[in-house]
Amino acid sequence: MIRLLTLPAGFILDLLMGDPRWLYHPVCLIGNLISILEKGIRRVFPKTDKGERAGGILEVVLVCFITFFIPYVVIHLLYKWNFWLGFVLETFWCGQLLATKSLKVESMKVYDRLKNGTIEEARYAVSMIVGRDTLSEIGVTKAAVETVAENSSDGIIAPMLYMAIGGIPLMFLYKGINTMDSMLGYKNDKYLYFGRCAARLDDVANYIP
Repeated sequence: MIRLLTLPAGFILDLLMGDPRWLYHPVCLIGNLISILEKGIRRVFPKTDKGERAGGILEVVLVCFITFFIPYVVIHLLYKWNFWLGFVLETFWCGQLLATKSLKVESMKVYDRLKNGTIEEARYAVSMIVGRDTLSEIGVTKAAVETVAENSSDGIIAPMLYMAIGGIPLMFLYKGINTMDSMLGYKNDKYLYFGRCAARLDDVANYIP
């Protein structure tokens, strides 16, 4: 019943506030956690295919546990202490973990530069939302449209779905999974085995969204 209020309230908060640059974002904390764990795990596990795969699985387990457990404990204790403080924090976190306004603002900068600026300015604007080499106006447009489509799922639809199912802890868990994929889910020499579990889990988590 609480989520019937905190989810739309958080969505409205995101539409109004977006992601202010002066406010430290929880996803940055998750990213730091992933980096720290990766460095520690790589020191312990052997640098073989099996060792990398096992280390990647441990990384996923630890990140999932931490990103779910800490918000769960914090929000649970706060609701027990003071309902309204719990409500405010859950709404605030929900607003932070959604990316509706920031996605609109950043993508419309690309549109504005394509319509009113130069191709160089449009390339720079699209580079702020996606890492892709874009040469032509069509390439810039494709990059922007595809990024909006993908991030509508990753940044809006999926977080809202998991918030509706399991509240803010499940929303944080999803962001942990999604951030791991963006940091580890690459098919290159460094992450082919270490990042495989993270990439597969992200596929599963995003299948319905």
